Amino acid sequence: MPKLALIPPHDHHRHHRQLLLIFLLISATTAAPASATTNYQVFKEAPQFYNSPTCPSIHTNGMCCDQAVHVAMTLDTAYLRGLMAAILSILQHSSCPQNILFHFIASATANHQHFRYTISRAFPALVFQIYPYDSKAVSGLISTSIRSALDCSLNYARNYLPNLLPRCLRRVVYLDSDLVLVDDMAKLAATPLGDSSVLAAPEYCNANFTSYFTPTFWSNPTLSLTFSGRKACYFNTGVMVIDLQRWRAGDYTTEIVEWMELQKRMRIYELGSLPPFLLVFAGNIAPVDHRWNQHGLGGDNYRGLCRDLHPGPTSLLHWSGKGKPWARLDANRPCPLDAFWAPYDLLQTSSALES
Repeated sequence: MPKLALIPPHDHHRHHRQLLLIFLLISATTAAPASATTNYQVFKEAPQFYNSPTCPSIHTNGMCCDQAVHVAMTLDTAYLRGLMAAILSILQHSSCPQNILFHFIASATANHQHFRYTISRAFPALVFQIYPYDSKAVSGLISTSIRSALDCSLNYARNYLPNLLPRCLRRVVYLDSDLVLVDDMAKLAATPLGDSSVLAAPEYCNANFTSYFTPTFWSNPTLSLTFSGRKACYFNTGVMVIDLQRWRAGDYTTEIVEWMELQKRMRIYELGSLPPFLLVFAGNIAPVDHRWNQHGLGGDNYRGLCRDLHPGPTSLLHWSGKGKPWARLDANRPCPLDAFWAPYDLLQTSSALES
């Protein structure tokens, strides 16, 4: 297993913790509906990270600077702890951390004020925007999959990224919230997309591609020709470099939605939001080295058992699957690789808050 150099975050000042506790008490009584009971997580302030002298100057007005590295992630309460760790890892390993702009997609009904405060409190200098995602359009298209977490409407927000993000934004790196980077994000963001590819991602051509679709799909004489003429391989949608302008020009969101509509009429796949991406893009994506998505560390979708890294170097560790490192650490049943996630965990423990 490769050795990864991880630097633990700093400890921080007591008066900041007191201010945050006051804010959370106010939020719990005023921001949330009377019928809701929300247990807000409290996070430590991360260290400040600065650009190296060779970094270009960027202008962040409008969140559309072409010289910046743009990162898009979904934002919700269930995965907030993972998201905070992912942000810290991205900044810590970047040579130009101040040139990274974050675009967070959150449910339109979520408490955006609380999210904004929580992120700004942990990362005071972070440049980010939160975009509301109305899940009504997709909720009627979601088919029950093998794991309930995969059926969350926010999982399908990536289908609508070009519509949710500013039209002036050309390229974005989409990341899941259950991962950490141990390399410079700018390297991934600079992945060449060639003359026509809409997205880039690590491909896994040794995976059994046919298993992602049902016998109904493969036995249909028309549907079974979907991948004719392309070398279709599995890729994980948790790490993607996307050309938003090419996506918009090809209207690929409509194509994805059409496959989801067909799925409601005849079950052609089992695994949540992934298969429509495979149907539209598999065989036509630009390659990315496997080091940028050491995925599956959360085990399978049923039991979430421990797994080891794939052979080769590692730039990004991804806990896709049922088991999440924060849950296993809290339960005192961590897997060996969860130790690589733990140093980025900014959650403020109750004992630290009381001190």
